[in-house]
Amino acid sequence: MSRFVPRYYEIEQSLRERTARLAPDSPLPSESQLCDEFGVSRMTARAAVQRLVQDGLVYRVPGRGTFVAASRANRTAGHILSFSDEMRRRGRVPTSRVIERRKRRATDEEQGRLGVTEVVVLRRVRLADGKPLALERAVFPAERVGDALSADLEHESLFETLVSSGLVPTSGSAALAAEAASAEDARLLRVRKGAPLLVERRLIHDPEGLPLEWTESRYVGSRYGIDVDFDVELP
Repeated sequence: MSRFVPRYYEIEQSLRERTARLAPDSPLPSESQLCDEFGVSRMTARAAVQRLVQDGLVYRVPGRGTFVAASRANRTAGHILSFSDEMRRRGRVPTSRVIERRKRRATDEEQGRLGVTEVVVLRRVRLADGKPLALERAVFPAERVGDALSADLEHESLFETLVSSGLVPTSGSAALAAEAASAEDARLLRVRKGAPLLVERRLIHDPEGLPLEWTESRYVGSRYGIDVDFDVELP
């Protein structure tokens, strides 16, 4: 006995195969074109496309159509790698847009994490091929970084800047959470308010074990992912 396969699923699988062969931002057939091609209702065609939208494979532009999304940038959770190096390894061009860079008094949380009363805050939108992937806020002990963060951090790597100043990020710990995009997130990352974000908060230490950087990175969930390697613990 043959297994019943919903029509929207057939369309979905066909579109998945097409998106794998198409370049980012390539247009997909309209709902009416899918209706004619597969002989289905508009509701069925819309359901198939919506599943691809939810998986981040395509995106919709009101009044224009549906387009192939850029492939997600994934990294392994247990590995520290600068954003710039991470993107270059994937053949993408990394840039940043600095939206805040100043010295100020540490908040209670920052004082607890870094053990200082004065910090330097660097907030940037991190982009790959011109598209925003993350909103990052990095906080450093002011007395340690000095003028190191006065470099051109829109085009230069923060990691390389720190290392060249004798500040070497070596180890750290991180916590991951899922949060909805705020109004500011939506504006800076070009997503809708309430869109799912992958939020990583990490504390990075230098070779002596001293806290060097407390960072919150808010990634667009449909454009970025974190892979996790694990061992199975047997009873």
